[in-house]
Amino acid sequence: MTVDFRFRRMPALRIAWHRWSGPWKDARVRAEFGRLERSVRAAGLRPGRWVLLEPSMGSYIAGIEVRGTVPRGAGLRLRTLPATRVASVEFDPDAVSPRVIYHGLTDWLRWRRKDRSIRSVGMYREVYRADPWKDQKAWARTEVQVVVR
Repeated sequence: MTVDFRFRRMPALRIAWHRWSGPWKDARVRAEFGRLERSVRAAGLRPGRWVLLEPSMGSYIAGIEVRGTVPRGAGLRLRTLPATRVASVEFDPDAVSPRVIYHGLTDWLRWRRKDRSIRSVGMYREVYRADPWKDQKAWARTEVQVVVR
């Protein structure tokens, strides 16, 4: 399997989100996304891409892209991730270890900073096209993005 890093423009995403702090637990991430998906569907909205952000060490944000008009009183917290330039890599976690991907992406960005093709590196985020626990195609096309300037 070939893994390529590339720069691309990511469009703005309007997400329903929930934030929590604590140690990384896959069961907790899955539960937070499940709760968020139920809330989005209960509001009569179609879920889009699933986004996992880590704004600081030990703090996580689960977000699901919402499409359409959000009804008043839906109980959803909305946030817009602005359109931005990202360094991106798409891979299958069953074929390539995420640890290798993160390490390689970090080193690749370090060299892009040295040759001055980027100025700074922002927050890492994982983007899935749908529910990665139910949709094998979404899991096999995991995308890791890093905001760059």
